[in-house]
Formats: sequence, structure tokens, C-alpha cells
Amino acid sequence: MMAYDKAWEYQTQIHQRLIQQKRLDAQNFKQLHTLLLCEHPHVYTLGKSGKEEHLVIPEDKLDTIQATFYRINRGGDITYHGPGQLVAYPILDLEKLFTDVHQYVRFLEEAIIRVLREYNIEASRIDGLTGVWLDIDAPKPRKICAIGVHLSRWVSLHGLAFNVNSDLNYYNHIIPCGISQTDKSVTSLQV
Repeated sequence: MMAYDKAWEYQTQIHQRLIQQKRLDAQNFKQLHTLLLCEHPHVYTLGKSGKEEHLVIPEDKLDTIQATFYRINRGGDITYHGPGQLVAYPILDLEKLFTDVHQYVRFLEEAIIRVLREYNIEASRIDGLTGVWLDIDAPKPRKICAIGVHLSRWVSLHGLAFNVNSDLNYYNHIIPCGISQTDKSVTSLQV
């Protein structure tokens, strides 16, 4: 279990070091990719395109549910991280891997879709929405993995949050990814 602020600080250091190496010696630069995997204590993060009103619990009441809140520089809206959720932070030099951020996001989605296939769970994408979904043809599709990234000099930061055995009650305090739960919901591998 790693506190969100510690994980943020650690991934930022790795990210900045990779960018600095690219700047100093672009000709001889060797790609040094890093993948951080962790779980966080209960925390909500709001991406740069998110709306504060999507945190529906008053910020000064977060301590009553033992949660914290951070405004961060990734894309997307608000999401939850907590125990039972696998959070992956790929810090990659995408310059030679992907020339399109959307292609990179589709790659992350596909990785989770393939993991779920190993568990005989059919997962997919929904046009116009980022992340991995179950039951997309049902009246209320369920999101199992949220994705939000940030790129600087084609080096990635942030990543994905895969609900493995998450306490879904924490999603009741937000409008996850800014998507109303009246027609879509959130799920976990184990519910």
C-alpha cells in the first residue's frame, strides 16, 4: 500500500529524470522504461479536465470515510483509488512506440481486455469513452478499468486503475470519470 502523494512524487522523479536524459543526449539516448504497480489507501484524484462538483462528498468530510483528494495533471475527470485496486503507472518514452496518445490509450485498454479474457470475462471499449467496460450491450454497462494519462516530451505519466477487489461503495461519493451512474456503473473483478 503506497500513499498517493508518495507514488506521485516517485513517478514524477522518474519521469523528470527520463526527460532530462532525453534532453542531454538525444542521439545516444537509450529508452529506460519503468512500470510502477501499487495499491493506494482511499483517495480521489481529479484530472485537469474534471469538474470539482463531481466530488459529491464535501471535501472537508473526506476524513469521515478515511479518504484524501488530489487535483492532478492527467487527462480525464475524477476517479477513485483504493485497496483492492491495481494501479499501474507506465513511465515510457513513447516517441518511438506510439505517435498518437489515443493509440497509447487504446494499447492500455487492450492490455486489460486481454487480462480479463484470461479469466473468461468479456470486456470491451465503448466508443467515445475511455476505459475498459463489461456488459456493453446491457442497459447499464459497467466500467472495470479507468485510464488517465499525461505526456511531456512524449514521456508518459499516470496510467490505469483496474478494479480487482475494490470497495465499490467509495464510488458513491463521486461521479466517476464524470459519467452519470444512472446509465453506467462501476464494477470490480470480484464483487
